[in-house]
Amino acid sequence: MENTKTELPKNWSLETLEDGRMVLNMGPSHPAMHGIVRVLLTVDGERVTDADVEIGYLHRGFEKTCENVTYNQCVPYTDRLNYVSPFINNVGFALAVEKLMGVQAPARAQYIRVIMSEISRMTDHLTCIGANAMELSAFTVYFYLINAREALYRLGDSAAGGRITPAYTRVGGLTRDLPPDFKRDAAEAFKLVRKNLADSGKLLTRNRIFYDRLHNTGHISKEDAVSLSFTGPALRSTGVPFDVRKATPYLVYDRFDFDIPVGSNGDNYDRYLVRMEELLQSMRIVEQALAQLPDGPINHPDFNVILPPKEEVYGNIEALMAHFKLTFEGVKPPKGEVYQAVEGGNGEVGFYIVSDGTGKPWRLRVRPPCFALTGGLPRMIKGGYIADIVATFGQINMIGGELER
Repeated sequence: MENTKTELPKNWSLETLEDGRMVLNMGPSHPAMHGIVRVLLTVDGERVTDADVEIGYLHRGFEKTCENVTYNQCVPYTDRLNYVSPFINNVGFALAVEKLMGVQAPARAQYIRVIMSEISRMTDHLTCIGANAMELSAFTVYFYLINAREALYRLGDSAAGGRITPAYTRVGGLTRDLPPDFKRDAAEAFKLVRKNLADSGKLLTRNRIFYDRLHNTGHISKEDAVSLSFTGPALRSTGVPFDVRKATPYLVYDRFDFDIPVGSNGDNYDRYLVRMEELLQSMRIVEQALAQLPDGPINHPDFNVILPPKEEVYGNIEALMAHFKLTFEGVKPPKGEVYQAVEGGNGEVGFYIVSDGTGKPWRLRVRPPCFALTGGLPRMIKGGYIADIVATFGQINMIGGELER
């Protein structure tokens, strides 16, 4: 029988340190690394003794692109930051520009922004838990949670006309109002989400294998998490109850009754539990918002802020002029700078804008939550097993679009 054994090249070598430890690459081609992140591991057997993380190259150029288009033209680009929860990005950017201009969207628009943001938070958490469970071989749970996410995507699509890239907000308002049957459809979608969450919880929460893979893995202390600027579920899993919606309320969040779930161990299992509870709290917020939803306009009345209705453009010279000026030149905030933060799926999403008085941002910077989380990954995986990296990386929920802009 012919010998088919592959001969290694003569110059091939595995980097081995003097004390016997090995230096290995995990990613970027590793399926759990999402195609861009590389972790340079120093291992002693299966134990990680040291790690260095490279965030890779996606090079979408979000910030520089936004500095060359008008403010409203930036909105579709925000969809592509955390593309699993795009409505939150839309809202955060619009709030930043409105803060710079000293204007506020009407009450109905603010309620709708809260509703769509919480639906986005749910799709984000469902994706995170489902994908993390799948990477740990719990494939059935993935189908349960993605099925629930699909119902929420259809709900968002009915309002915005787009599932993954809705571009729903405008400076001063929204592109369109909620459809007439939205409240009924939301109630039906939430029934499915609650059922699938309950089924997934039965499969995961007390599952011995799942528990052992997550409990006491990816641990980080409260002090380290704060020092590394962690936010979101990763920070709250350590016991710090920081949430932008409560700490610095925006929109109409101060009108709703909801809890901020926190953990105590700062490990992967607590992050899983925090996200599961936040899903329930988000539905609680949406149900309150729909019950309180006021009537009225969804856009600011000033035509220097928002495009006039088409019927006025066709029959009113002032509206026609405002339409062309806004379309070609964009809104023009006064000179100044502003920072606006919102609570994203992974934590604090912040937009820093410097205006020079023209229709384009002079400088734009985004504060992506998973950048700090990815930077803290070496501290979370050091001392653990190589296999634990998959569980930990899944629970920090790295999203390439916001990590490497």
